[in-house]
Amino acid sequence: MKKHRCDWCVGDELYEAYHDQEWGVPVYDDATIFEFLILETFQAGLSWITILRKRENFRAAFDSFDFKKIANYDQDKIDALLQDAGIVRNKLKVNATVANAQLFMKIQEEFGSFSKYIWNFVNGKPIKNNRKTMKDVPATSPISDALSKDLKKRGFKFVGSTVIYAHMQATGMVNDHIEDCFRYSEV
Repeated sequence: MKKHRCDWCVGDELYEAYHDQEWGVPVYDDATIFEFLILETFQAGLSWITILRKRENFRAAFDSFDFKKIANYDQDKIDALLQDAGIVRNKLKVNATVANAQLFMKIQEEFGSFSKYIWNFVNGKPIKNNRKTMKDVPATSPISDALSKDLKKRGFKFVGSTVIYAHMQATGMVNDHIEDCFRYSEV
């Protein structure tokens, strides 16, 4: 019997695998949270499948999303990234990634982990929404608005409410699988 999935991923093997294995699964590990945050910031203005198809290239280019290494990238490394056809070569986003890595570590120092900081916005546990169709899924929420505002106040770039809500969905802070999706009750 064929599994019913959220409409947005149907028909593409990579998308379906991402949906079935990762999207919406609660993530509490700082390294994984950082990876998703960076990928979401690069996705701004593009489709998620574009980023997903380049994910392995991003991993290679950005030292497996090691925020400690990225925070120390010099201009030579930034220039090399801007020549890497395997990633999205956007100067503002590449520079923001380096700055965001530095700010990510400041939040870790302040809160003990970035995970503690970010999950505090949902009281430490996923919000299970009841979406009947993908049309019911918003692009932002009051929580993503507040989190975006706080990150921007701290100096983060490319963290608008839409990017942050997508991050919350990806990392399981909110469960936006539609109710008849097989993953809805699993995550």
